[in-house]
Amino acid sequence: MKHKDHYNDDYVGELAGKIAEVSPDFDAANFTKEIQEQLENKELFARFDFIVDAMDKYMSPDYFENIQIFYQLLGPELEKSEGMFSFGWWLWPIGRYVERNGNQDWQVSLAFLKELTKRFTGEYAVRPLLKEHPKEVMDELIQWTLDDNVHVRRLACEGVRLRLPWSEKLSMALDEHERYCEILTNLKDDPEKFVQKSVGNNLNDLYKDAPDKADALIAQWRQSPSTKAQDWIIKHGTRNQK
Repeated sequence: MKHKDHYNDDYVGELAGKIAEVSPDFDAANFTKEIQEQLENKELFARFDFIVDAMDKYMSPDYFENIQIFYQLLGPELEKSEGMFSFGWWLWPIGRYVERNGNQDWQVSLAFLKELTKRFTGEYAVRPLLKEHPKEVMDELIQWTLDDNVHVRRLACEGVRLRLPWSEKLSMALDEHERYCEILTNLKDDPEKFVQKSVGNNLNDLYKDAPDKADALIAQWRQSPSTKAQDWIIKHGTRNQK
């Protein structure tokens, strides 16, 4: 099954039911009617946007109120680094809602994404927050690199990638390079492969735009004793270098 095929008429009905359970004023019937039979000819992100358009129309105009509703839908945290797309995939339109509306209250949004990412990725939703509030958001992401939860640590890294697939290019790695380096450096010895891949992919992205900066960061790391994690990250990050 393609990713987009998960988000069909049955999904819309189930999502409407979940929202209605925690928000009695929600017009589930018209929300469902607005979307159903309209998704079949749309690609993945177009489906998300169609669903979010209906959220904007039928949920509260109060962004904070809607985020409190979404908190109640999240369910249990993933127990392992795996499972994001097996169990949390249904949360993607909620992440898309935050991606589109999050700068109405970036601090509320960032706090929510820290919880969302424990069930499903928030890597796309955090990027508009970084674009509008780069220093403040990156300072928070630096703290996330020290979190016990692997998904929070991974989001701190994955969200700041220059060239995240399916996303617009983001220049924080260059514009806030000191903070960016602190994020990657804090994670260069992370024991989880899920995080290591994200750090390595960041390096690979950085080599495409600023190879001198990538070389300098690796040189800085090599001034201290190496670890298996760091060696793997560097190998992964330099995989396209001659």
